[in-house]
Amino acid sequence: MLRSRTPLMIGWDAARANAKPALIIQAIMLALAIAFYTNSSVADALRTLAEFKRAHGLFFVIVASVAAGALLPEFFLVLFFQGGRPRLANLRNLAFTIPVWGFDGSLVDLLYRAEAHWLGDVATLPVVLGKICIDQFGYNVFFAAPFGVLTYEWKNSGISMRPLRDLFTWPHYRNKIFPTLVATWAVWIPLMAIIYSLPLALQFPLFGLALSFWVLLLTYMTNRFAGKVEADAPIALATKL
Repeated sequence: MLRSRTPLMIGWDAARANAKPALIIQAIMLALAIAFYTNSSVADALRTLAEFKRAHGLFFVIVASVAAGALLPEFFLVLFFQGGRPRLANLRNLAFTIPVWGFDGSLVDLLYRAEAHWLGDVATLPVVLGKICIDQFGYNVFFAAPFGVLTYEWKNSGISMRPLRDLFTWPHYRNKIFPTLVATWAVWIPLMAIIYSLPLALQFPLFGLALSFWVLLLTYMTNRFAGKVEADAPIALATKL
């Protein structure tokens, strides 16, 4: 049962249960990063994507975030767990996830640009490590994880004010935010090392690829807290709830 597990165990169980999809997306991202530096055709294609992102700015950021964080996960839910038959609940989910991930994606893009301004748009070891520390032990600890858990708990509780009241309490952070951090660090620290090894203009497009997995993981964690799935259930199971 949930109460018999420590916060560290809950986070570790989630990370372990979803190790295979995490490794798959990390391998895809690593292959893209290596190909960018070793294959001229891949490099040209990614530079074209980077120029498209530069040209369309915030519009690209919001559309990519919504596609990766809201539309794609909902599409997989309908395709694999609803027999290809959309339901009204899918529209309700999208009414929630589209603004949440559009907002979140714009903040991430702002963070990447701020880090490039502070530390430089270079891929040296000190710069990459510095950006990872700011991202994962600053932004993630104090905003991204609490915001993500809050918004999904708010949705899962039927738009109740209880998650907001609990947000600034130590038990909430210890029992819900900390396990989420443990689970996401296992995924995102390697991913951020890959993302920050690329030029600034490519960082957000590759973040969009990884975002789809993050949404599934966050859905798993918040449904785990609600007692809807077991700690060792595969992440795809949580998307049915």
